[in-house]
Amino acid sequence: MEVLLAGTPQPVGQFVLTVRTGTWWWSDGLYEMHGFTPGEVVPTTALMLAHKHPDDRARVQAVLANACSTGEPFACVHRIIDAHGHTRTLGVVGRARKEPGSDEVAQVSGYFVDLTITQRELSQREATAAIQSSAQSRAVIEQAKGAVMTVYGMTENEAFDLLRHHSNVTNESIRHLARRLMTTLSEGAGTAAPTADDLDLFFESARTSTGSSRAAREHE
Repeated sequence: MEVLLAGTPQPVGQFVLTVRTGTWWWSDGLYEMHGFTPGEVVPTTALMLAHKHPDDRARVQAVLANACSTGEPFACVHRIIDAHGHTRTLGVVGRARKEPGSDEVAQVSGYFVDLTITQRELSQREATAAIQSSAQSRAVIEQAKGAVMTVYGMTENEAFDLLRHHSNVTNESIRHLARRLMTTLSEGAGTAAPTADDLDLFFESARTSTGSSRAAREHE
C-alpha cells in the first residue's frame, strides 16, 4: 500500500472478446503491455495465449474457456512474455455478458493491470502464487484473492489478510466470504469489470449488516 500511495504507475489495458466470432478488441494500453504499438497486430486468442508464460499458459487458457462457457466472473494473475522478450506480471479481472433471454455467452470483457513494477518493489513477489490450482474447496478463495489483488493492487498476503479480517468481522469462514464476494461480482455483470467501488461496497455492506445484527442481539 505504501508503494501504491506513493504513486507507483500501474498501466491498465482493457479488452472485449466477442465469443461467437472470436474477435478481440484491445485498448492502446493493452497493445503496449504486450510490447506492440497500437494497431501493430490483430489481437487474437492464439496471439494472446502465445505471449503467456509457458508455465502459466494452460491455466490462463482454462480460465478463459470457463468464462466463455459459463459466463462466471473471473480473476487471474499470471506472467506474459512481451514482444521484446521481457517478462511481465499481469492481473486480469473480467465478466461475461450473455445473449438476452439465453444462457449463451456473447461477450467477455474486463481489464489487465500491469503489476510488474509493484511486485518488484514489494519484495519481488511473483503474483502467480495468487491463483493456485489447489483443491476445489480453495478455488473460490483463490479467485476472490486474485480479484482483491488486482483491483486493490495488493500482494497475495495482503489480499488474504483482508479476506481473513472481514471473515472475522462477519463471523463466517473465509471460503464462505469469498463465495459471496464472487457471487456479488457475478450479479453485477452489467459493468465491464469489477472496480474498487464494487469491492468497497461489498465489504462495507458486510460490516454494516454484521454490526446491525450484533446490536439487535444485544438489545434482546
